[in-house]
Amino acid sequence: MRVLITGITGMAGSHLSDYLLERGGIEVHGIKRWRSRIENIEHLMDRITLHECELRDASSAKKVLKDVRPERVYHFAAQSFVPASWNSPADTLMNNILGELNILEAIRELDLKDTRMHIAGSSEEYGLVYENEVPIKETNPLRPLSPYAVSKIGQDYLAYQYYKSYGIFTVRTRAFNHTGPRRGEVFVTSSFAKQIASIEKGLQKPVIYVGNLEAKRDFSDIRDIVKAYYLSLEKGEAGDVYNVGNDKAYSIHDVLETLLSYSKIKVSIEKDPERMRPSDVPLLVCDSRKFREKTGWVPEIPFEKTLEDLLNYWRERV
Repeated sequence: MRVLITGITGMAGSHLSDYLLERGGIEVHGIKRWRSRIENIEHLMDRITLHECELRDASSAKKVLKDVRPERVYHFAAQSFVPASWNSPADTLMNNILGELNILEAIRELDLKDTRMHIAGSSEEYGLVYENEVPIKETNPLRPLSPYAVSKIGQDYLAYQYYKSYGIFTVRTRAFNHTGPRRGEVFVTSSFAKQIASIEKGLQKPVIYVGNLEAKRDFSDIRDIVKAYYLSLEKGEAGDVYNVGNDKAYSIHDVLETLLSYSKIKVSIEKDPERMRPSDVPLLVCDSRKFREKTGWVPEIPFEKTLEDLLNYWRERV
């Protein structure tokens, strides 16, 4: 089976590549840009095929789809950092929506009838959630609170529209927070882990800089999440949308305390105004029963193990 992964150099793309290659019988192709950092996939370079492509350019996207003619497309390429979307909302919308549109148009124009496409949505699409709406089901209203969330809703509904209008097999997942080794340092769990590792090695004074510690998020391990992405195209219903998560909330304060429990350092905590968002989602807890019942997926890696592995990942790199 030929698989094309956009954003293959990122955390999700690289871990999905690991998983697919372990399964065997799968030919993995990936899209990168000339400026992409490839450290996450360096261990895979002799087992995957990379294609240089700018997804915002329709002809570039169509060329790759024509060359590969994939049976599965996993679409991860996006501007995925919520705070950055406040500084560059137009770029976020352009990257996330236009890139997906060009893939869908290429599938349609090339008449790739056997191609199934997974769209990696986000729990951020739900945005403002009221207490009586937790845990969050797929039927919950979407009340986005960031330009990033708006862009993901655009991707979500675009995939649905191409399924209804053209019969393209699309499945949308709304994954709740996930982390693990290879998580970018701008994201909260990696930011904390990298700071702790830097303090341990004397590269940073013993101060952890934080944003909003009160927010509660439903965290899963990326290595569990990519298995869900795989199952979404094998067992999911065409045109449907599924929540994917651990169905349990942790406060950001709990995350920090757990990471600190794996270290002997003594630190002080300082709030950094640059890490605060203009508006934040206070609580996101997943109800993933629909997806679990459809696919049999169950997360297996304890969150404490996820954070320990993440901290060790940064200890090896700072």
